[in-house]
Amino acid sequence: MMSSSLSDVDDQLAGTNACFYYIPSKHEDNQLEHNSNPESNFYVVKNMQHSSLISSRIINVSRSGYARALFNIILSIPQDITTNINHNSLMDDSSSSAMNTVKIPSAKAKAAIVVPTVNVNSTSEKKGKPEFVVSTNYPDSNAPLGVSVSKFSKNHIVSSQHRLLIKGGRVVNDDGTQLADVFIEEGIIKQIGLNLVVPGGTKTIDATGKLVMPGGIDTHTHFELPFMGTKSVDDFLTGTKAAIAGGTTTILDFVIPSKEQSLLEAYAQWRERADAKVCCDYGLHAAVTTWNEQVAKDMETLTKEKGINSFKVFMAYKGVFMLQDDEIFQVFSKCRELGAIAMVHAENGSVITELEKEMSKLGITGPEGHLLSRPEKLEAEATNRAITIAEQTRCPLYVVHVMSKTAAEKVTEARLKGQVVFGEPIAASLGADGSHYFHKCWRHAAAHVMSPPLRDDASTGPYLMDLLANGSLSATGTDHCTFNANQKALGKDDFRKIPNGVNGVEDRLAVIWTKGVETGKLDVNQFVAVTSANAARIFNIYPKKGRIAVGSDGDCVIWDPEAKKTISAATHHQACDFNIFEGLHCKGLPIVTIVAGKVAYENGQLTAMQGSGKYLDTTCFAEYVYQKLNKREQIREQKIQEQKIEREPYTGEVLDINKPTSDADTKSKPQGNPSSGEPAAASAGFHSRPATRAGGRNLLDSSFSLSGDQWDDRNQRKTTRVHQPPGGQSKGLW
Repeated sequence: MMSSSLSDVDDQLAGTNACFYYIPSKHEDNQLEHNSNPESNFYVVKNMQHSSLISSRIINVSRSGYARALFNIILSIPQDITTNINHNSLMDDSSSSAMNTVKIPSAKAKAAIVVPTVNVNSTSEKKGKPEFVVSTNYPDSNAPLGVSVSKFSKNHIVSSQHRLLIKGGRVVNDDGTQLADVFIEEGIIKQIGLNLVVPGGTKTIDATGKLVMPGGIDTHTHFELPFMGTKSVDDFLTGTKAAIAGGTTTILDFVIPSKEQSLLEAYAQWRERADAKVCCDYGLHAAVTTWNEQVAKDMETLTKEKGINSFKVFMAYKGVFMLQDDEIFQVFSKCRELGAIAMVHAENGSVITELEKEMSKLGITGPEGHLLSRPEKLEAEATNRAITIAEQTRCPLYVVHVMSKTAAEKVTEARLKGQVVFGEPIAASLGADGSHYFHKCWRHAAAHVMSPPLRDDASTGPYLMDLLANGSLSATGTDHCTFNANQKALGKDDFRKIPNGVNGVEDRLAVIWTKGVETGKLDVNQFVAVTSANAARIFNIYPKKGRIAVGSDGDCVIWDPEAKKTISAATHHQACDFNIFEGLHCKGLPIVTIVAGKVAYENGQLTAMQGSGKYLDTTCFAEYVYQKLNKREQIREQKIQEQKIEREPYTGEVLDINKPTSDADTKSKPQGNPSSGEPAAASAGFHSRPATRAGGRNLLDSSFSLSGDQWDDRNQRKTTRVHQPPGGQSKGLW
């Protein structure tokens, strides 16, 4: 028995029938395994002789669609096939006396699996494993690929389009590399290894000489974000398509409520924007832009019911998103309580506001003012402050878009001390620099405006890449928030009004490979770690995402280390009219991107389907993040109990702070005659002037007396006699 497929011409002419020999898997007691196990196979029956040799069951399937759209077909098979059927072995005893018809869903025509009621001896040699011959006829409309018929699920449709074999590639994970084939079925990786046995009709991709890696995870995007009087031009359709073209198969966007919105209302709005458009799976972070009891309740709802496990605070954008330190403390405390991850945009917003005013007074209105009003030290100071607050609340912290050396150093120092802190450099900080803010062309300079700004120190990118390589920084995103030139022009006369944001979702992987792997700073396993695996662990979607393993999602990228291109806005898939990496020569590119087991991008052609992506629930208390924290919390509680001191209760006098008095400090008053209430010196007849307001002796008053008496003569003096005073004794003959 040989499987075959029709040409496109044959497909259009095929108003014919086909027979398929179907052998179920060994796991007939498990419907999911039964219908997805690679042991299940379709075989084409070329003629009636073959059919009579192998079949013991006949299922007639009437189905709308072209032949090629349904099966691998051999033409010239008679329409009607009759053979002996042992009905009792196929059907339950309760239904063995009548014909059983099972409806198969169809968009344009009804179809049925018809089981006849004839009882004859079976010719099958396989005991206990039902075998079917499927007879089909096709009118003229499309239909899903493939039909799988089993004893337990006769209406289950398995598409050969949903089976994919990646053959001959080197499978790269963050912890190792192996030469292996990868078989994906129904969007899940089912087998990894060599010489795999897979169902007939499986699409095969030759990855010989290429790398097979987990699809990238972009931890930081802003699609369709209303911001600074306009909206970012990449929506969830164009944004996720661009991501796929660049090898990214999962994005994490931010829910940012407006002033009049609650967190839950903003979440619903983001889901409405995204669900119908996304071409790949996506998750959401939530931004906390104000603080009150209702926000705390909404955070709890989002974590427990909506699948969000990360909350971002802003230390910049004063008057818009920025929170004060005490509010940040409370947000971080709530995150710790919920098992969520705190995220921070670290800049000193108050000082930035003052520096922006200073730049304006000096007449600096162009994009260079954006950099000059946001010096590197303000990013470092805010980063350190956020890390300190996170330490006091015992909350894990994720610092987004680390843009400078000094801010990265603060993250590194905290990690060296054992604090659970993650730093996220972005494609822009790794592949571009702030020299562009001084470009003569206003449009060019304004296109690079983002916050925190790109640094004009050209060594910043390589330095951040070094920290990625040694583990001081953890994951990479893009802060993809794109605006066209006419939108950036809102700030043509005032840099403070230029919408902040740059591109990167399509270019991230190529930029990091070029700047990291091709320079020898990263190896291929570290590349996987910083582009997908670490992010999946931090946000608790590992190993569903971020790994090539049996049971993981079929999100893969086939990477050609030798492929080259020059980045250009003229050829990219992002919706913006400018690319900050314009002219960058990249070596190492994705040539095939597979999303949920389907080829979505191949050799420059996008075939991604709108709305095919799914929302990812990101659960709290990620083990990668909270395992150490939970143990430390137990130890901390024990230490606090050990440091607790048991004391006798205080029974002395307590100052009545509500009682009015002119003498603030009675401890400094000289002790007088208790009966007279006078100070001691006054009662001795010495000081005639009243005490000072603080209760002390008035220094203008004299303590001299002709009698030689002192005001403290009544106090007992020490009787110790000094026998050897300094200078020797005073007795003796002279």
